[in-house]
Order: sequence, then structure tokens, then C-alpha cells
Amino acid sequence: MTEDVFAPPIGEWYHPSEELLKAAHVQDYDEVYRRSMEDVEAFWAERAESLLEWYEKWDQVLDASQAPFYKWFVGGKINIVHNALDRHTKTWRRNKLAIIWEGEDGDKRTMSYWRLWQEVNKFANVLKSMGVRRGDRVTIYMGRIPEIIVAMLACAKIGAVHSVVYGGFSEQALATRIEDAQSRVLVTADGSWLRGKIVPLKDVVDEAIHRSPVVDTVIVVKRTGQNVNMVQGRDYWYHDLMALPIASRQCPTEVMDAEDPLFILYTSGTTGKPKGVLHTHGGYQVQVSATLQWCFDLKEEDRYWCAADPGWITGHSYIVYGPLILGATSILYEGAPNFPYPDRWWRIVEEYGVTILYTAPTAIRGLMRFGEAWPNRRDLSTLRLLGSVGEPINPEAWRWYYTAIGKERCPIIDTWWQTETGAFMIAPMPSVSLKPGSATRPFPGIKVDVVREDGTSCATGEDGDLVIQAPWPSMLRTVYGDPQRYVDQYWTKYAKFGWYLAGDTARKDEDGYIWVIGRNDDVIKVSGYRLGTAEVESGLVSHPSVAEAAVIGVPDEVRGNVIYAYCILRNGYAPSLALADQLKAHIRHEVGPIAVPEKIEFVDVLPKTRSGKIMRRVLKARAMGLPEGDTSTLEE
Repeated sequence: MTEDVFAPPIGEWYHPSEELLKAAHVQDYDEVYRRSMEDVEAFWAERAESLLEWYEKWDQVLDASQAPFYKWFVGGKINIVHNALDRHTKTWRRNKLAIIWEGEDGDKRTMSYWRLWQEVNKFANVLKSMGVRRGDRVTIYMGRIPEIIVAMLACAKIGAVHSVVYGGFSEQALATRIEDAQSRVLVTADGSWLRGKIVPLKDVVDEAIHRSPVVDTVIVVKRTGQNVNMVQGRDYWYHDLMALPIASRQCPTEVMDAEDPLFILYTSGTTGKPKGVLHTHGGYQVQVSATLQWCFDLKEEDRYWCAADPGWITGHSYIVYGPLILGATSILYEGAPNFPYPDRWWRIVEEYGVTILYTAPTAIRGLMRFGEAWPNRRDLSTLRLLGSVGEPINPEAWRWYYTAIGKERCPIIDTWWQTETGAFMIAPMPSVSLKPGSATRPFPGIKVDVVREDGTSCATGEDGDLVIQAPWPSMLRTVYGDPQRYVDQYWTKYAKFGWYLAGDTARKDEDGYIWVIGRNDDVIKVSGYRLGTAEVESGLVSHPSVAEAAVIGVPDEVRGNVIYAYCILRNGYAPSLALADQLKAHIRHEVGPIAVPEKIEFVDVLPKTRSGKIMRRVLKARAMGLPEGDTSTLEE
């Protein structure tokens, strides 16, 4: 191969400004990381003490006696809601805004910490009146409205375990998650707004319960106002319940053990039964709050916006729990980034004075298509940090984000982590020098490596498995109801070393920076060469005509596989054979002859899950003329 898309050109470093360096919580990453590795348990204990209040302190930081079923802060008594809400109501923060919400239809609401605390107490009492007790599972299926946050916190407050299902999943996807969690109570809304249309959430719930009749109580928030079917004795309006005397503004917070379950979140796997990833009260909140504070350098005066959905792990950790624990003011919005106009996000930044924006590369690439005129119409001068999550960000999108949105003064905090890890694992801090496309180095207290099949460390620039070599506080504790699957999926391949298999291919450069290439199943072998789909896609997107690209490997008798590419063009470009030839020549130059696609197909949309991940198995089925299989996780 010629130039590697994922290695920056010589000298392409982005160094922090003196101002950023002086203001950062961590100014010397190398020193802090070195100290954290000398005594990992002491490092996390220090974070746990400095960031959180505990009802009772732990007896043991880490119990590895039943590895890989690790326990953290053993014997500690805590509840995440005490740290996210209760303690703030006893300080001046009670009057600080916790949430600024904007609906797609123009509705706007704000909630102070005091108001949010009261709403959570009221709904916690409602849940208790419905028979919800400590350890019970409650499924939540809603759009991006403040009540989803209220519902999650209310569950945690009384020791119930929430299972949030993204409010765009199909009836079958919801039914399987209800069945697996055995939830008797479900919280939903009549609908939500998306691109000017109503997403009929309650209709989906009715069908899901028909398929999985475990639920006996449904609580419905009135959001869109259309007529919905309400089953007597099962379905209740949220606003009616919240007006009853049972919905008292006072509710004691349940004292939980650090290892008590907090939530189940199902990973939307494309095959097999969804995995219910289980997280707990103690270690999870330690690492989520520590990573948010240091990586996004969160300050008291910030207006922080994670533009994800609370239904994903990004939303759990960095919309709901992390910001509230740190006493931040967060933005929450309903709808799409480019509706009704492509400057929706930039108007929100301008209107609310957003200082930190955290989003996914797929959203950045989608907004890139509309050019710089839209963001240039808005005042983005309040922004001081930008973030990226969900997949490797290709350097072209990184640079656009950095120049068009950050105006070359906002560092990009590119974070690698998973539903399973609970919190950031590899991510820079504002004091760390950046390279476009790399998540840089591990967070202090986290030990990772890129290894070969035999467990030896890969050489500089060599592809290998990304592994986590020691337990971490916010790690998943098990796959709900299936501990053997937890062992088999994550701990078996490198069992003799005791390492966690992340399932991603990566490489390290000469500076120790980690470049995540993509999922192991997103690696194509062509004539014996391993090519990451992200590498080829980055090469295509670096051409001025291409807004977004997806590539797959299609079996070939001679080369093992050949590359088949799907491209969405930017405005002003039209599909043609000549353009396809241009793109092939571009890939030959940018990535190398081995990476040239056999065929390039121009499309208007790519099949994606509702979290924005491209479903390559669907593309492969289309390319080979095979059935597409289960597409319940596809966005509409």
C-alpha cells in the first residue's frame, strides 16, 4: 500500500494552546498516566473519594477473586442518584439549570436541579405505587424528552434496574428486550417528533406487548397528542399519575451496594439474541464522572451538549449520569440534525451558548454534505471543545469539524469505548497533542495494547486485536441472565493472559498513539492483505465528490475477496462511469492498488442501525443477491 489514510502526513500534529493547557484539569498526561499505572487501585480510589459522596466507604477497591467477574469498591454503599441529584439540592446548585430542552416542534423547557429532583421523587413514588421494588426491571421506550431522564433517575433512586430501549427500535426488537429483562412495567410516550412526522411509540409498544405479554403496567407521557389506544387497567397517562397525592415530592433514596445493578443496556447485534450488558452503581459512576471531567475539561460555567440519544450508552453515561454527577448544565434536543434546515445544530449552539459539543462521525459527515455556508451563518464562538464518538473518525471529517465548526481553536476529543466498557477507555484530554483519526492514548488507570493472535505486542504500524489488559471500574459485570456468554464473548480468546477482547482491530504508531481501524468483522482480506473498511472509506470520503461511503468484501475466486463500494455524493455531483473511474484512481493513490474497489455503486442512502452504524451485512446481501435477513434494527 502507499500512503496510509489512518496515519497523518508527517508533521500533522495539533498542539494545545497555552490557554487550554493552563486551564485543563490534567496538564501533564504522561506523569498522571505513569502514576496511575504504579498503583491502579489507589488511582481509582482517589477518583472515587474526590468526585463522589458515599454512604459507607468500601472495604476493598478491587476483588479479582472470581475473575473475570470482577467487583469494584466492595462493601461500599452508594446510589448514583444521590450524587447526580440529592447532594446538589443542598448547595447553590439547586437553582442551576440541569437540562435545557428543545423539541423539534419548537417546544422549549428548562429544569433546574431542584425541579429535576422533585420530578424524579414524584415519579419514583409513582413507580413504587405500581409495585416496582428494588431489583425489578423497568423498560423505558421514549424519544428525546426530559421525561426519559426523569424515568431513568427514578428507577435508580428506588433501586430498580432500568432497561432503556432506543425509541426507534421495531416491535420485535422491543419485545425481545422486554422478554429478556422480564419487565412488568414499561414507560413510554404517545409518540415523538422526527423530521416533522410522528414516530408512533405507543403503537409499537402495544404490538411488542402482544408479542411478549410480560408487561402488566404501561405509563404513557403525552408528547405528540394524537389518539392512541389506552388499555383499561394496564395503561396510565403520566400526567394523571403525577397529579395524584401518591406522587409526593419527597422520596428517600435507596442505599445500594456498589455492586448492585443499575441498568441493563442491550447491544443491537446484527445476529443472535441481543446481549443485555449489565452495569452497577459504584464503579460505573466513578469512571463516567472521572472521564467526563478530565477529557472534556468540564467547568462549572459550561453549557455541555452530547447530541446522542439517552437510549444508547453514550446517552446513559454522557447525557444523563456523568453531567449530572458533575453538576453541569446539559442540552437535550428532539429531532434530526438537519431538520427543518441544515443549521439546526449550529442555531442551538448559537442560541444557548454551547461550549462543548459531543457527537458521532456519521452526523459530522452528514452535515459536511451541506458545506460551510450553514455553520458560517451562526455564531459558534462559544465552542471550546468538540468530541467524537461511536466509530473511528476519518481524517477528512476530523479536519472539517476542526476548521468549519471549531474554527481551528477547539481540540477534538476523539473517544474510543463501548457499551460494555461503560465509559471512555482511549481518549485525549485538552492538554494532549492530537492527530486526526486517532483517539490518542488510554485514559489514566486503563491498560490497553494491540496484540497478535499469540498475545505478543504488535510492531509499530502492525494491525492486531485491541485488548484491555486489566479490569476497570465501569466495566460490564456480566451479560444479563447469561454469564457463560459474557465469558465466551469477551474473555476466552486471551484467557491465559486474563485480557478482555474488545472486538476491534487497531494499530499503534511510533508515538504510542492508537488508531482504531474498525470491528474485526469490518476487516476485508484481499489477496492476503487485511484492509480495514474504515481505511478504504476514509480514502473515498477524502475525494471532494463523496459525502459518505461504505465498503464490503465480496468473495472472489482469485483474490479471496474484492472490494465493493457504496458512495453517497455531495451536492453538485452526479453519478457517472467517469466519476467511478476517478474514485478508483483516487483510492489507488491514497491507499494503494490493493484497496481499489472492484465496483463502485452510487446510492442516496446507506442502511444504518438507529445508532448510525452502517449495516454492512445488508450491503453484502444486496451485492450478492441474497436475502437481507433481520432488518429490525435499521433506521427508517
